Order: sequence, then C-alpha cells, then structure tokens
Amino acid sequence: MNKYSVHKSAKLRRIIKAKSKLTGESTKPRICVFRSNKNVYVQAIDDESQKTITAFSSLNLDQKVKHKKNIKVAGVVAEEFSKRLKDKGIKKAVFDRRWYKYHGIVKTIAEGLRAGGLKI
Repeated sequence: MNKYSVHKSAKLRRIIKAKSKLTGESTKPRICVFRSNKNVYVQAIDDESQKTITAFSSLNLDQKVKHKKNIKVAGVVAEEFSKRLKDKGIKKAVFDRRWYKYHGIVKTIAEGLRAGGLKI
C-alpha cells in the first residue's frame, strides 16, 4: 500500500464518519459542499429517497462573476442556491461540510445560505 492510498482511505473515513451523523429528508435536506481549485459546487440531497433535490455551482454563473476571488464567488453561489431552495419550499437544512474545515469558502457558503433565509 503506497502513501496515496493511505491518504485516500483516511479522507474516506472522515467523510463516512461525518455522514453517519447527518441525514437529510425531503423537508430538511442535507446540503453538501464540494470545492475544487477552480469551482464551488453545492447540492441538496434527500437521503431517504437517495436523490438530489437541486444543485448549483460556480459554473452556472455569469463570466463577470466567475473571474472574481473564490470566496466572493462562493457567497454568490450560496445566495443563488438558497433562492432555488426557497422556490422548492425548503426552509431548513442540514449542512454537510465533508472533510473541509469550517473556514474560508465553506464558511462563506454557510453564511450565504443563512443570509438567503435558510435555517442551518
């Protein structure tokens, strides 16, 4: 076993441990965050029926907004995502940050969701 597979399995263990404590329902979905080096992705998941309710990413934004700093883009993504959830009638959610620390982009997304009127 090389060092890369050990790192991957440790990351996977952290994800599984965090997911075991969080479950989403159709009325209170789990909001999952994924960030890459270039883009930010957010999706609402219903764990009971194992379906994605809605998703949004920085790829859906205008070109003017896309070329700003990642933290500013994350705030815009969170506000647009909370509007989509409001349109679907969802007011409460569970925030799943996966293995990321709660700072920077992840914190900005959570604050943007709260600013959009979503209870996390």
